[in-house]
Amino acid sequence: MPQNTNLFGLGDPHAQFRVYIANRPDYADFSSLTTLKPLGKGEIQQIGQACGNGWRKVFNVYAKLVFALKDESLVSLNGADTWQAFRDNCLLQDCSNTSLVFSAPQTYPTTGENSPSLHIIMGKTYSNSLGLPSSLHWLDNEFAVDVSNKLLVCPYFDYRQLSNLKIIRLVELITQLQSGNIPT
Repeated sequence: MPQNTNLFGLGDPHAQFRVYIANRPDYADFSSLTTLKPLGKGEIQQIGQACGNGWRKVFNVYAKLVFALKDESLVSLNGADTWQAFRDNCLLQDCSNTSLVFSAPQTYPTTGENSPSLHIIMGKTYSNSLGLPSSLHWLDNEFAVDVSNKLLVCPYFDYRQLSNLKIIRLVELITQLQSGNIPT
């Protein structure tokens, strides 16, 4: 993966569950972010209202994915009993272990206290623009995996592109990658 010392976006600055997106909401000071900015309660709703349905879908699909994963060792649901409660009370907040990154993925060792456990890149088009390593293996036309960098590429977080069935597939791939049993 490309070296990048300027990781910026939304969420927990120490997140081990990182989702990368090519664009950012036209909201507040997000165009000048130089760090990962944790959101406060209610900010996801405010961003959705100000920036439209596309951003609501991104946040909803992100919350659905984490809720379907139900891997407390990776991301704690903090007692949320629905994906909506997780979205509203935890997602992209400080200490949530989740981030939505606007900068390109970085190279990290896959061990150590602050090393990301997982990188997910939204969209094949975006992933193709990043110059990812040759260790990225396409499983089909929509999903790719790089075991050595703990990286997955999946469809964009939108209801049509990453449907509930594809969320289940992504959960299976994440589980396999975390356990070291990913198909290639």
